[in-house]
Amino acid sequence: MMPTRFALALCCALLPGACGGDAEAGAAILRFSAIPDQNSTELEEKYGRLARHLAETLAVEVRYVPSSDYAASVAAFANGDVQLAWFGGLTGVRARAAVEGARAIAQGAVDPRFRSYFIANAAAGVSASESFPAELAGKTFTFGSESSTSGRLMPEYWIRRHTGLAPRDFFAGEEMSFSGDHAKTALLVQDGTFEAGVLNYKVYEAMVAGGRIDPARCQIVWETPPYPDYNWTAHPDLERTFGAGFIERVRAALVGINDPALLAALQREEGLIGASNEEFAPLAALARELDLLR
Repeated sequence: MMPTRFALALCCALLPGACGGDAEAGAAILRFSAIPDQNSTELEEKYGRLARHLAETLAVEVRYVPSSDYAASVAAFANGDVQLAWFGGLTGVRARAAVEGARAIAQGAVDPRFRSYFIANAAAGVSASESFPAELAGKTFTFGSESSTSGRLMPEYWIRRHTGLAPRDFFAGEEMSFSGDHAKTALLVQDGTFEAGVLNYKVYEAMVAGGRIDPARCQIVWETPPYPDYNWTAHPDLERTFGAGFIERVRAALVGINDPALLAALQREEGLIGASNEEFAPLAALARELDLLR
């Protein structure tokens, strides 16, 4: 008996390598990606779960496509290699600027008011503060990815606003770095490779809850004011490939997630809500001001 389209979709979601060229030639595949803000094993696990949900809800074949770095995720979207992506605020702005008609369609309920944690090794002598901690001056420091909203763009904005200095002038010059992702930032600060750093608050809290970092050794010293951040962005090719109205179906499938285990895997336990390009206009303006968007 020939497999139904749904069975084939579920097969591809569960076993991405199990459906070869014949499946690709016979049916359109919804390919999605995400910025690699955590280690690849964690990303494969959580987005594998999401692929299964989307395949079942939309009755199409769905495949998660890993990205090597933030820039690669934007390039894959711009080139049409993926039609849906989980971006940070800055990468989303860049991707939508590169693709006419691209739309932010969903975000976590927490994402309109996201935050970053500035953290410090306990031995660095930086006290927790409600105002930006001047004690960070001259410390060795690591951001996350150079293209991260919560690990670079917004922290840099607050550093400049509160100190009047560029990060390299405020911290220990050449001892300022970019770790590449939020989890690495926390681990590098905890082990003392860097005295301080900044990261996505969700990742920090998940790592504490999972026992991967000790908040007594890797301490929060300042929490930024809120700003808009992560979002699901849809490529206009989705409508050309799967028909008119498909982007709205994808949005509804994301916003409709109510499985606590899947929401926990996505670190959006509070659920997902709709999103629009207009919500991220302030980030685009700030990125241009800091020469991070052209």
